[in-house]
Amino acid sequence: MRAVVQNSVGGPDVLVIANRPDPIPQAGEVLVRIKAAGINPVDGAVRGGHYPLLGEPPFILGWDFSGTVEALGSGTTGLKIGDAVFGMPRFPKQAAAYAELAAVPADEIAPKPEGIDHVHAAALPLAGLTAWQGLVRHGGLKQGQRVLIHAAAGGVGHLALQIAKARGAYVIATASPQKLDFVRSLGADEVVDYTKGDFVDSIGNIDLVLETVGGDHAQRSLKVLKPGGVLVSLLNVGDAAKEEAKTRGIRVERMSVVPDRDGLVELARLVDAKELAIHVAKAFPLEQAGAAHAFLGTRPIGKVVLTA
Repeated sequence: MRAVVQNSVGGPDVLVIANRPDPIPQAGEVLVRIKAAGINPVDGAVRGGHYPLLGEPPFILGWDFSGTVEALGSGTTGLKIGDAVFGMPRFPKQAAAYAELAAVPADEIAPKPEGIDHVHAAALPLAGLTAWQGLVRHGGLKQGQRVLIHAAAGGVGHLALQIAKARGAYVIATASPQKLDFVRSLGADEVVDYTKGDFVDSIGNIDLVLETVGGDHAQRSLKVLKPGGVLVSLLNVGDAAKEEAKTRGIRVERMSVVPDRDGLVELARLVDAKELAIHVAKAFPLEQAGAAHAFLGTRPIGKVVLTA
């Protein structure tokens, strides 16, 4: 099979195409013929050596994928050859989705949403599960709550906004000036241009914040949360922010996404119900994985995808 491999950490140019042995599915696994693989910021961090989830190279990046079942490992049930599936298996261990084939646990993937193609399905799992788990599992989102979503035009943010709206929340979204119209088009009740002053000055009485940016965003977000509110952060929260949250009765959740078949099923349901749309900024062939990573670094609206 063809795969994108890297033999050293570094910039996008360390990603090269190579031939590798076809993987063999073990017990409880399926072999998937990958049609498309999503790219996420964590991929770039691992590639550059800033987040060494996979240890030292060589390795094959990628967790998000959409494709078809090619073969079944022993004891695998519930799937058959030819089924269209998608998922984010093994995270944070190696799933090797930047390839034509991948052997993955059958219980960490789900049927692909019927209403979208493989490119859009591949863009959904990691960002979608991050949004879903952050809002629902960690945040306890309830109908009618006021939710603040930072970087709402990003991969996680644009999905989180729609998930929150689908669950009956009032959504306030931050974005840069050129992305405000896109965020409005997703149904945000209020949009905030974060380049025009501090969001703290124009927002308040928030029940739940999904923090995806880092820096001092967590501590500043505490100021807009009401007592009993929840701050869910994808990044580390400093001790000072934790202490302030404790004194104000605010719950702080630092989360990391995990494989979640039930979550994938729910995301697919929302997609097929036309309540969740995935925006793909651009798709690149496997041979252009380096260019795709460089493009992701420009912070486009939505997601970037590789096609096998």
